[in-house]
Amino acid sequence: MSDAAGYVPPTAAAPAAATPSPAAAPAPVPPAPLTADGEVIAKGYTFDEPSIQLGVLMEDDTPKPDAQIRIPLSMLNRHGLVAGATGTGKTKTLQLMAEQISAAGVPVFAADIKGDLSGIASAGQPSDKLLARTAKLGQDWHPQGCPTEFFSLGGQGIGVPLRATMSSFGPTLLSKVLGLNDVQESSLGLVFHYADTAGLPLLDLKDLRAVLTHLTSDEGKGELKSIGGLSAATVGVILRSLITFSDQGADAFFGEPEFDTADLLRVTADGRGVVSLLELPNLQDRPAIFSTFLMWLLADLFHDLPEVGDVEKPKLVFFFDEAHLLFADASKAFLTAIAQTVRLIRSKGVGIFFVTQTPKDVPDDVLAQLGSRVQHQLRAHTPNDAKALKQTVATFPRSAYDLAEVLQQLGIGEAVVTVMDPDGAPTPVAWTRMIAPQSLMAPTPEDVLKPGVAMSALMTKYGQAVDRDSAQEMLARKLEQGAATAAQERERAEEAERAAEAARAAQQQERQDRQERPAPRAAPRTSTRQQKGMVEQIAGSTVFRQFARSAGREIVRGLFGAARRR
Repeated sequence: MSDAAGYVPPTAAAPAAATPSPAAAPAPVPPAPLTADGEVIAKGYTFDEPSIQLGVLMEDDTPKPDAQIRIPLSMLNRHGLVAGATGTGKTKTLQLMAEQISAAGVPVFAADIKGDLSGIASAGQPSDKLLARTAKLGQDWHPQGCPTEFFSLGGQGIGVPLRATMSSFGPTLLSKVLGLNDVQESSLGLVFHYADTAGLPLLDLKDLRAVLTHLTSDEGKGELKSIGGLSAATVGVILRSLITFSDQGADAFFGEPEFDTADLLRVTADGRGVVSLLELPNLQDRPAIFSTFLMWLLADLFHDLPEVGDVEKPKLVFFFDEAHLLFADASKAFLTAIAQTVRLIRSKGVGIFFVTQTPKDVPDDVLAQLGSRVQHQLRAHTPNDAKALKQTVATFPRSAYDLAEVLQQLGIGEAVVTVMDPDGAPTPVAWTRMIAPQSLMAPTPEDVLKPGVAMSALMTKYGQAVDRDSAQEMLARKLEQGAATAAQERERAEEAERAAEAARAAQQQERQDRQERPAPRAAPRTSTRQQKGMVEQIAGSTVFRQFARSAGREIVRGLFGAARRR
């Protein structure tokens, strides 16, 4: 792909002046004949199917270029293990495998734990020591980088930001990151279920914290009681764990736009698989986040990819470096999820290689599903080391070697190998000297990486975080609406109280006014003597006498007139 597609040019870190002429390379050393055991081992790796080369067989401390140790492409989705003590060459084995897988047209995903795997994007720089080694191995070495896309968790570092929504991450993976016990993990699952049924999208940490805070608030206590088996104390523990998680910078890992794992399955115009490299500059601060995020990528791939069964070559090969971080302190539910994903994702065309120090870092249910084994040197300096060595030997098929001795004698860049042949049978155990990567065996300089990352089309797609309407905003509005409704109810209550108070005051005033109003005057009473005097006075008046005579005459007339009528 071109620079505009966001990939670092394969020749970016390979100055032309540093490349020696073919004459400068040492002549290949004629191989010595194989022993009988060597011939049996070499025959086990002789097949016509497309394959990638790991190295050449070692006999008597001498590499045998004619006896190549390989893995069929069709068996890469049977998974594998790359193990060995620190400094024995595991990362370089990962690098040489990844660049050959990419050259075969298969996309690769890997994480750059120690910061030196970024060299896979740049062509290697030859040296006398390197060319002498490749000559002994009969390797046709020439510098070449791989088309590489760089990613970072949440944009913390160089690379396109990788984000996941909280709801898609899920309670099981999140419990692993938070270090919750089984009861707390089950409770967290109830919280996710509540958010889903309540229509509260969980996109980032703020959303989950908002839901937990709501459930423990006065407004949400009723809803908390409706969720069976969930106590306020457990919610408080989860909430405190999330606050600590956020303080470690985890807010950047969750949100939108969520990464589409289909973008890991790209192939360039010239037919090479794109190497997706996750840069992890601060792994020591949050190792569980890294390992669990990679597990989310696998789970999402498993969910989205169709069943393909057995294929000539895988759709993607996934390298899980520092795999012990994934399994450390993991709950039973988490380990079950990993084992199920590893077992079933093979049929989706995805191969997984775990890279760690000893096989005992990987649970038995997972280890039993790993068809290819590349075991670098192990040390037995302590009783625990001796125990790990013994356990490692027990995991290999029967061989012509005393593996307990051989595993301690391996040099840097050497390994004991067994893989699955095209028929699915294990190949003979082979003491192998690994070939050299053709890409840069050192970090690609930042000034080379940054321009390519900035020009990536995926940076346009994922570079800018989006904070759309979700649980936090919905609960905030609900709280505001509840507060507004409560305020209106309080206002109405206050108005009613004021009206009642006014009525009471009016009644009180009316009572007071009645009490203060003067009583009406009664007519003056007259005594009997006064009444008699008044009668006599009226009777003696001229008017009264005239009235009396007139009235008397009328009465007499009435009486007599009546008598005459009768």
